[in-house]
Amino acid sequence: MKLLIKGGTVVDCDGEKKADILVEDGKIVKIAAGINEDCKTLDASGKHVLPGLIDMHVHLREPGFEGKEDIQSGASAAVAGGFTQICCMPNTNPVCDNAVVVTYIKTRAAAVGKCKVHPIGAITRGEQGEALSDIGKMKEAGAVALSDDGKSVANSHIMRLAMEYANGFGLKCLCHCEDKDLVDGGVVNEGYNSTLTGLKGSIRAAEDIMIAREIALSESLNIPVHICHVSTYSGVELIRSAKSRGVKVTAESCPHYFILTDDIITGYDTNTKVNPPIREDIDRRAIIEGLKDGSIDVIVTDHAPHALKDKQVEYNLAASGISGIETSFALSYTYLVKAGVLTLPQLVRKMSARPAEILGLDGGDLREGGVADITVVDLGAKYTIDPSEFISKGKNTPFGGTEVYGKVCATVVDGDIKFGA
Repeated sequence: MKLLIKGGTVVDCDGEKKADILVEDGKIVKIAAGINEDCKTLDASGKHVLPGLIDMHVHLREPGFEGKEDIQSGASAAVAGGFTQICCMPNTNPVCDNAVVVTYIKTRAAAVGKCKVHPIGAITRGEQGEALSDIGKMKEAGAVALSDDGKSVANSHIMRLAMEYANGFGLKCLCHCEDKDLVDGGVVNEGYNSTLTGLKGSIRAAEDIMIAREIALSESLNIPVHICHVSTYSGVELIRSAKSRGVKVTAESCPHYFILTDDIITGYDTNTKVNPPIREDIDRRAIIEGLKDGSIDVIVTDHAPHALKDKQVEYNLAASGISGIETSFALSYTYLVKAGVLTLPQLVRKMSARPAEILGLDGGDLREGGVADITVVDLGAKYTIDPSEFISKGKNTPFGGTEVYGKVCATVVDGDIKFGA
């Protein structure tokens, strides 16, 4: 099967150029101006053609929590957001801590037939932090990384063993950094606004202590580690300093951390409740600087859909999380590229090339002979985010009513159009 993407501006990490892309049997066979071929054509005139976006941190909820999201709805939302590959966290029911659940997720995703879905296996059995999961068998079944996301592995010795075993199988540990004892039930950032609202706060140190531990282990063992959803200015500095010493640490953050501040909690809107919490302007600005200088490698969504009943309760009782896979590109383009923080090729690196590099995935670039995972966007299209229009079951976002630029027009996975024209 052939597909010609015609008339667009092709963007990769190296720059932009006017060119057509000819796809055959799931591969890019030619990138050049003026290609003419008798086949299905996708008109990209006036639009930008990007490597398929990759989100290395999402929650699909299946198995066990299909009322919040399932693989069908989550993968459909992903392609609507321009994502051709997503990596799903293991905090399902049962926990994805064995080859059977990994295989189930991959089988369901193949049946759905939208984007590529890569399971992330749990570091410890049941995410209980006590005994390592069967890492080798999960890798063999298709797991691309390990994480106890939603929880930190409290026992440092177990964390060391996890990093060593994972590295032996060519996997990385993706670390949710949170000292639960220090959080002590906090639901928002500890500071002026937590005092103003009477909501219990969580201090930055609860995140930073665990970031520092993972860096120390990585440095001592000379083993790569990845830090999830960085939210603090001090965490950014810890990572920046470690990288300057050659520590094999990579890191990610999310749009809500580089756009919002905890001023938004004063309305008690539970759609602003997320873990780690949205923090202060000093943190927001530090995340932006970290994205600019490379301290933060990747932009992820931490897509965490919830049913309405999980959010329509008191703030303290509400589930944490933001449904973000359908808004991530537009928010990132609007607040980073249009704001002059990053160039479009730099954004592509954060949202496509770098995740592929970190996890060893096939994709993240546009090249002849490469996989035909492609996202077409209209950067001039302005629209208002309306959660009621989300394909995801999760409508929980603090960005409802926000005006953004950068509409996803088409998403191509292995040469097949999965969303759009």
